[in-house]
Amino acid sequence: MFIAQSYKKENVFGKYLLGSLVIFLASIIGQIPFVIAMLYEVFVNKKAFPSTEKEVFDLLGSNGFLFLMLVSFVFAILGLYLVVKKLHNQNFKVIITSRKTIDWKRFFVAFSIWGFISVSLILISFFSGDSEIELQFNIVPFLILSLIAIVLIPIQTSTEELVFRGYLMQGFYNLSKNKWFPLVMTSVIFGTMHIANPEVLEMGYIVLVYYIGTGFFLGIITLMDEGTELALGFHAANNLVAALLITSDYSVLKTNAIFKDLSKPEVGFEIFMPILFYIILLFIFSKMYNWSNWKDKLIGNHGAKTDKF
Repeated sequence: MFIAQSYKKENVFGKYLLGSLVIFLASIIGQIPFVIAMLYEVFVNKKAFPSTEKEVFDLLGSNGFLFLMLVSFVFAILGLYLVVKKLHNQNFKVIITSRKTIDWKRFFVAFSIWGFISVSLILISFFSGDSEIELQFNIVPFLILSLIAIVLIPIQTSTEELVFRGYLMQGFYNLSKNKWFPLVMTSVIFGTMHIANPEVLEMGYIVLVYYIGTGFFLGIITLMDEGTELALGFHAANNLVAALLITSDYSVLKTNAIFKDLSKPEVGFEIFMPILFYIILLFIFSKMYNWSNWKDKLIGNHGAKTDKF
C-alpha cells in the first residue's frame, strides 16, 4: 500500500517536520540565482531597484523571470531526495509509487488526457469568437519559453507532487494512522500555499476553492491508484498548457504564450467547472485501472485490508 510504505516506528512525525524544513531551505538556496540576476540588473546595468512583483518581472523579462523562478525547484527536489535517502534511510521510489518500477505509461496517460482537454477548451473558446482571447504568438520568445518550460516545469510539478502527495501524505499517515487525515491536510496545505498567487489577489479567496479542490483530486487519484504517476502526469500537463498556450496579466505564469486572455478577472460559476472535469477524470481512471474499495483506500485506518491493484 503506497501511503503506508514509509510506516515504521523510527519515522516519527518530527522527522517529516525537519525534512520539510530542509526542503524549504533548499528552495531558498535555489532563489540565490534570482537575487543575483536582479542585483546585476540594478548595479551593473543601472536599472531602478524593483519594489513590486511587476517591476521585478519587467526587470528580468518574461523568460528570465520564469527560468529563475523555476530554478529553485531543482534545488528543492534535490533537497527532497537527500531527506528521503539520508534522514529517512529510504529508497526515493517509496514516495513515488508502490509498484516495483515507476509506471511511466500511467504518467503519459494522465498527461495526454488532461493536456487534450485543456488545449481543446482553450481552442474552442478562441475560435468561437465569444471570448476575450487574442493571439500573441512571437516565434523567438516562444521557442525560448518552450525550452525553459519543457525542461523545468516537469521538475516544478514533480517537486510539488512528490512533496505533497508523496512525502507529506506518508508523513501525516505515520502521524494519524488513517488515510482521510493525510488527504485533507495535504489538500488544504497545497491549496493555501497558492494564497499569494496574483489571481487570488485579483479575484479573492474564493479562488482557493479551485486550488484546494485540485489538491483533493490529486490526493484521491494517488490513494486510489497506489502511486503518484497519474498525479504527476496531470500536474505536468496542466502547468505546461498554462505556460505555453495561454497567459494573462493576472496569471501566476505570465509568459510569451501563444494566446493571451484579456478578460477582466472575476469569479463566476466557472470556478467550479474544473471540479466537474475532476469527477469525469475520476470515473475514467477508475474504469481504466479497475479501482475498488474506495472507502478503505480513502478513509481507512492503519492495518485495514486493502484490495490489490
